[in-house]
Amino acid sequence: MRIAIADDDTAFVDFLKNVTSADGHSCVVFNDGQSLVTQLQRETFDLVILDWHMPRLTGPEVLGWIHQNLEVPPPVIMLTSQYNKSDIARTLSEGADDFIVKPETAAVISARIDAVLRRTSQRNAPQRHIDFGGYRFDRLESTVSFDGEEQKLTAKEFSLALLFFQNTNRPLSRGYLLDMIWNSVAGLPTRTLDVHVSHIRAKLKLAAGRGYRLQTIVSYGYRLEVCAEDE
Repeated sequence: MRIAIADDDTAFVDFLKNVTSADGHSCVVFNDGQSLVTQLQRETFDLVILDWHMPRLTGPEVLGWIHQNLEVPPPVIMLTSQYNKSDIARTLSEGADDFIVKPETAAVISARIDAVLRRTSQRNAPQRHIDFGGYRFDRLESTVSFDGEEQKLTAKEFSLALLFFQNTNRPLSRGYLLDMIWNSVAGLPTRTLDVHVSHIRAKLKLAAGRGYRLQTIVSYGYRLEVCAEDE
């Protein structure tokens, strides 16, 4: 998963990076609230870990911005250095998914992150077959079938298509897609993502008649939209 960490406490940020990296997540760090808000308009994250006290927009201010401005808000875990029940209740009521009181052990932080991600995502589902409308994904064979018609995909095409279907109606930035599928490999041709998207559109025939449409979002990325079959 891709996690945004916003905290001006350098030592704790390094600790969080080690915890999230050990669990297989990639993370991007921000030292103030405004920098995070700016990037959230350009990039996609699966989780935001947000400190209460930060310069240039506090944690609660960023939390409010996220829920007021993002079409599909990512889950948010708030960080606080003191156990204040009224503050915690307020952030939970305003949309935070959990909170962590600093300092905390790596084991507890890892468990809280995992719990939030499991509640908000089915991406780690272990089953071989995953169904979306009329589409069936076979993880073992890297095939996708629709009404009995089976289409073989390359490994990258399959992973990218599954990522889109697991995030229907959610805008996904180019940076997010490159990070999740190619781990932002240095020197990767800029057209690689666009070519893979084009292949997925053609092979899976993603059009309104099948209930899904893969849209390009100019200067941002892509979004797989659920649409009526008679559109």
